[in-house]
Amino acid sequence: MNKKIIWVIVLLAAVGGLVWLIRTPGKPGELDAFAQCIKDSGAKYYGAFWCPNCKNQEARFGRSAKLLPRIECSTPDGKGQLPVCQEAKIEGYPTWDFPNGTRQTGNLPLETLSELTNCLLPQ
Repeated sequence: MNKKIIWVIVLLAAVGGLVWLIRTPGKPGELDAFAQCIKDSGAKYYGAFWCPNCKNQEARFGRSAKLLPRIECSTPDGKGQLPVCQEAKIEGYPTWDFPNGTRQTGNLPLETLSELTNCLLPQ
């Protein structure tokens, strides 16, 4: 009897996990509109796949990070910089270029990104 209960629990957990995996990836992020507005503003976000500060910057956006105007700067081996970033004179990561001509390097607060792009943060 106990084995049947355990198998039912395992089966329910597996089905629940499968449902979660199917539904979660397509779910919109809380900051989708904000991230899309930043992209539409003409801002550019330069980063590198190995950069911890870039990962922290993107973590501020959660699922919405996929909508950011991100430009990868690192070569696949992580030892060099791609020409697009060399031409833009990117010296650190993350680097943000804004439509008003300003450039800021580092993990920027969402409020700063809002001010520099004229994009409203959701309340």
